[in-house]
Amino acid sequence: MPVNILMPALSPTMEKGNLARWLKKEGDTVKAGDVIAEIETDKATMEYESIDDGVLAKIVVPEGTQDVPVNQLIAVLAAEGEDVKAATSAAAKAPAAAKAPEAPKPTAAPAMATPAVATPAAAPRAPAPAPAASRGDNRVFASPLARRMAKDAGIDVGRIRGSGPHGRIIARDVEAAKSGKGLAAPIAAAGAPLAIQAPSDDKIRALFEPGSFEVVPHDNIRKVIARRLVEAKLTIPHFYLTLDCNIGKLMAAREEINAAAPKDKDGKPAYKVSVNDFVIKALALALQQVPDANVTWTEGGMLKHRHSDIGVAVSIPGGLITPVVRKAEMKSLSVISNEMKDYAARARARKLKPEEYQGGSSAVSNLGMYGIKDFAAVINPPHATILAVGAGEERAIVKDGKIEAAWMMSVTLSTDHRAVDGALGAQMLGAFKTLIENPVMMVV
Repeated sequence: MPVNILMPALSPTMEKGNLARWLKKEGDTVKAGDVIAEIETDKATMEYESIDDGVLAKIVVPEGTQDVPVNQLIAVLAAEGEDVKAATSAAAKAPAAAKAPEAPKPTAAPAMATPAVATPAAAPRAPAPAPAASRGDNRVFASPLARRMAKDAGIDVGRIRGSGPHGRIIARDVEAAKSGKGLAAPIAAAGAPLAIQAPSDDKIRALFEPGSFEVVPHDNIRKVIARRLVEAKLTIPHFYLTLDCNIGKLMAAREEINAAAPKDKDGKPAYKVSVNDFVIKALALALQQVPDANVTWTEGGMLKHRHSDIGVAVSIPGGLITPVVRKAEMKSLSVISNEMKDYAARARARKLKPEEYQGGSSAVSNLGMYGIKDFAAVINPPHATILAVGAGEERAIVKDGKIEAAWMMSVTLSTDHRAVDGALGAQMLGAFKTLIENPVMMVV
């Protein structure tokens, strides 16, 4: 029996993917573990491995095709000993897409980069959730199990995005909602969504003279960033706290640390610590000192994290991505520095694995290298906080009644006020200020 190969969902946000390249041709023999294609997701280019032996009987979607929906048939694999022509004929009769059955309760393991090839007995991971299906009477379609789970968790079933057939809410959607994923914006009393409907493309274009502009289509990264930013601002009550930090001691310590770095035979230092590395470390330790701020909000309860997993915003062509430094509170500055250099290089080449940029408990966004003095960053779910870092610069300050010059840096903490209120955020930001102004405290 032929095996249908479907477009996989390689990340929780992926709804469509680009089929960048086929590494096998029709008629080629395929072994389990062979890389057969490269798929471009909204965040990275990933290899697609076969889990079955056979012959690639038919390529349904040619390489270079963009915006292929998740679960759409892209190729057919003939099983060992099966007639290739028969498998090709079966492909012509196959549906364009397949619906995934209700999945078992997800585990806490990170998403894997290599998807499973769909078979009649095992469909691939379901596509990114769609809004819950409903009729004109506002009825929400959900399985009895999903309704019971939502009730037990204290979650409004109407806010959960369904991934079952026709948008039906199933058990795995409720499990995702418990961690804050797949939740729609709250519904206003009149029954209308809280979000304001944006003007249509045609209305916006009508404001400008025809021929005075060029339309540049959005790529997948930009679409996902736009959607997540809107969701973040609609569903997360942002609260902002700003402090000025004296980084004179930090600048001196950085210079000494880099000067003392061991060098290889070519004279290249083993590491070169940046101000941002100090910021990552200080934020990680501050979250450990104020553990009530090291949290994630979910409708069912607060997730209190044991470690400080710090996401760091990295600019890439067409948008940005946030690789995560895991257990940053336990790592030295040199380790953080080298890890971030590796992440940044692979992020720009779109080679990060999903487990390297998903999750995290807080994040850092640094625009100091662009000369920005201060700004407020948008929280990246599932985080409850994000620290916006401005440029370090010499400023006039008053010390002991005298005006003197000092290296200063402004930072702004954005918090999810449901999880980290003003007083708690101020306590955490105060802990960060103490650490960043006294870097020796980060190594004791």
